[in-house]
Formats: sequence, structure tokens, C-alpha cells
Amino acid sequence: MRNHWFILGAVILFAFPGLYGLATGEWSTDQGTAGPIILVSGLWLLLREMRAAPPVVTGQGFAIAVLLLVPLLIGYLFAVAVGMGWLGWLCTYLALVVVLGSYVGVSGLTRLWFPLTYLLFLVPPRYPFVGTITQSRKLWLATTSVDLLSALGYDVAHDGTALYIDQYEMLIADACAGLNSLLSLLAIGLFYVYVLYRADWRYATLLAVVTFPVAMVANLARILLILLTAHYANAQLALGVVHDMAGLMMFLVALGCLIGVDALLTPLRTWLGRR
Repeated sequence: MRNHWFILGAVILFAFPGLYGLATGEWSTDQGTAGPIILVSGLWLLLREMRAAPPVVTGQGFAIAVLLLVPLLIGYLFAVAVGMGWLGWLCTYLALVVVLGSYVGVSGLTRLWFPLTYLLFLVPPRYPFVGTITQSRKLWLATTSVDLLSALGYDVAHDGTALYIDQYEMLIADACAGLNSLLSLLAIGLFYVYVLYRADWRYATLLAVVTFPVAMVANLARILLILLTAHYANAQLALGVVHDMAGLMMFLVALGCLIGVDALLTPLRTWLGRR
């Protein structure tokens, strides 16, 4: 057991530089609000599920863990040397899986599938993939927000991802509509589904599918709030205090929408529970 605590300490040392970089970087911005929440809630889930997974501690398991950690350490050092943050996080994550597997065994890892999957949301996605998804989301947000406000009689237009309302021009930045914000919203939604409805896999699957459109609606609400603030007040307020608070509001809207959908689907949940 003492050997496993030693390896776990090594994994924590792996993760510390990356966590410090996130804490002083992305997590200190409004679009990174959910990062610490995902980390804390993910570790809480992991510890909770591990209590139900009996330890399988053997000398052979420790030896295998050490052998598997060697290439992960090499990959981690390479990632740090060349500045590939996503690779460093991936090696850290896999090291955590190896340590847990050596402690609870392969069968025990199956009980930890959701906490381990949930913690994957902390791994930054690769930039080529991020750019493609982000651009399409920005165009969708620009078009949809303009269509909605135009239907309500507001003087609003867009040119690509540039939004115009009254005399003001605003740009939808990557941080406001990027893949990271979408993944964070999806993570919070999946956490809600798992904690409340993990026993009913059919309903949990349905509600998990709903989290994606809910995340899109929450992001749209953020853009609409900023545009309406510019219309009724001024652009300085919209891009200042309101913009900074809109990130937290986006997550509250997502959670509120998910709870609302959950309430509307109560009859369906009851029906599935009887079958």
C-alpha cells in the first residue's frame, strides 16, 4: 500500500505544473470558470466510487504500474520540453488510470468509468480540432442571435462573426464561443445526470443527449445578454462588467435549462421506471 501512495504522489507532481498553469491562465478568465468545478467534483466522484471498489494490492500490480509509468514519464517530459500542453495532460491522466488500476484492479476500474471519463474534460483539446468547431459555433451564434433579435424588432445585423446593434460593433471571440466552453457545459450537465439518474441508464442516456443543445442555448443566452445590454445601456458596460459576469450566468442558464427539461420529462422517467 505504501508503494501505491508513492506512485500516487508522483502522479500529483505530474499534474501540479499543468494545474498551476490552468489556475493562473484559463481558469482565471470567465470562460474557464468551470475548470476548478470539474476538477473538485471529479475528484469527489472518484473518491466516492473508490470506496465501493475493494483494493487489490499486489506486488505484481505495483511492478506493472512502474513499467507502464516509464513511457508516460518520457511522454510527459517531451510534452513539457516542446510545450504540448494537451500531451502533458494526457500522460498525466493515463498515469492516474495506471495507479488506480494497480490499486483496484481492472474490474475496479470499470466502477470508476464515469469519474475517469469526466476528468477527461480537463485535458485541453488539440488546436486544429478546436479551430474548426469554434468557427462553426461562432457563425451559428451570430446568425441565430441576429435572427432572434431581428424578429423582435431590434436594429441588429451581422457580417460573419461581427455583430452590429444600433451604432455598436462587437466580435464573437473564440473564448466566448469556443470548444472549451461547450465541453465545460457538457461536463456539468453529465455530472448532473450521473449523480441523479445513474441507476436508470435509459433515462440517463436521454438526458445526457439533451445536454448538448442545452449547452448551445446557454451560450446563445450569453450573446443575447451582451447585445441587449449594449442596446439598453452602452457597449462599455456590455463588454465590461456584463461580459465578465456572463460566463457564470451561462453555466447557471445551462443548469436551469437542464433542470427544467428534467422536470418536463418526469412522466417519461416514471413510465420508464415501471418497465
